[in-house]
Amino acid sequence: MPRQNTSPADYPHAVLQQIEQLAHNIAIARKRRGESQAQWAKKLGISQPTMARIERGDPSVAMASYVMCMWLINQAQGLADLVAPLNDHVALEKEVSRVRVKCRPTSSTYSAPGARKRPAASPATSQPPIRVAEPAKAWSTAQGLAALMAGPTNKKRDG
Repeated sequence: MPRQNTSPADYPHAVLQQIEQLAHNIAIARKRRGESQAQWAKKLGISQPTMARIERGDPSVAMASYVMCMWLINQAQGLADLVAPLNDHVALEKEVSRVRVKCRPTSSTYSAPGARKRPAASPATSQPPIRVAEPAKAWSTAQGLAALMAGPTNKKRDG
């Protein structure tokens, strides 16, 4: 068996608590179904002592064994959905912050609010500068990030 870099004793307390809760839920599911550890071990292709270690919340048991238990309990629910990019709110907020910084107007390009002067075209590109229609909004969801990344819509108003 490969040597671990971090001892399970060195894991953050919150991680160990999550593993213990997972173990507890696995044990409850097995018992509610009226099956023994040996029966589950056979279904999962592991030994009965490994099944007992899972139910004790042993963090050194292979992740695949825990995942197989979760799959046996609820085959329709995807474990990968827990860490899907759309559910990674910390990363989404960082991406939104990076976009805001890139879109933030500079004092040399934009006039103060209420000023009548319009910014001149950039000599390097000969294109007019980007106009900001409204202040940036705080987005904390995947839908918000998608809308922000898509940019403003250019819908023509009829009427």
